[in-house]
Amino acid sequence: MEADRLHNRRMKWRLPVLLLMALSAFGGTLRLYLKDGTFQMVREYQVLPDRVKYLSAERSGDWEEIPLDLVDLDRTTKEVAEHEAQLAREAKEDAEEDAAIRAQKREASSVPGDPGVYYVHGDVLEPLKQADAIVVTDKGRAILRTASSIASVLFGHAYPPVPLTSGKNTIELEGAAAAFRVDEDRPEFYLRLAAADGLAIVKLSPKGNARTVEAVLIAPVTNELEPKREALPSFTREVGELLFKIWPEQPMPPGEYAVIEFQDSQGTLQVWDFGVGEAK
Repeated sequence: MEADRLHNRRMKWRLPVLLLMALSAFGGTLRLYLKDGTFQMVREYQVLPDRVKYLSAERSGDWEEIPLDLVDLDRTTKEVAEHEAQLAREAKEDAEEDAAIRAQKREASSVPGDPGVYYVHGDVLEPLKQADAIVVTDKGRAILRTASSIASVLFGHAYPPVPLTSGKNTIELEGAAAAFRVDEDRPEFYLRLAAADGLAIVKLSPKGNARTVEAVLIAPVTNELEPKREALPSFTREVGELLFKIWPEQPMPPGEYAVIEFQDSQGTLQVWDFGVGEAK
């Protein structure tokens, strides 16, 4: 009987010893809680059958000891486990953040350096041609076309931004359908721009043998657009400096659309048109 009691007592001691000896290499500082509610700030501790040895975080020197009966091992062990779990979570988050940064840099480097809009077609990026734009105002119509050699020097793209004047402006695109077609209802686009104020995907309205981008009023003093254009709900993510990715939140029905970049402060607009599904 006495031998059994001694064996059971040794086993009770051995479990916390084996458990907490593994914690003796635990880095940093932690609280070694006592049963009276106080604690010792320690750098390391070891549990022995009748006492706890520890290195104080507040005093330099040799190992110190305290009777095991005075130590709240359950509370100490719980806090150590929670602290280790927190360190593990932080390490995982740091690794994921580093991986995301590297992935974003690779993504940005995959987009051509020339300003413009690029359709993500599988592993291929297909450039969209900037649309010929017609500005219809109260005073008449103005077709905005500029030689690409001049515009590329001045603006970094095929055509300059469309300037909007005070009063009512209707922006039209020639032709009933865009030449560039996509066969998916949630297309994704990269936009590498010389400057950006706002980005959007808009649905074009048919108007005879043309398509209307929008009809807006320009305030004569502030030069601001009133009201804002009706854009499709879209996700926009900045991939790099003046490099963005945009895609619609919901599937887009077959029809005519455009990616637009607008600068309210300058009263300018750029348009890249495309169609979803076959042209009608």
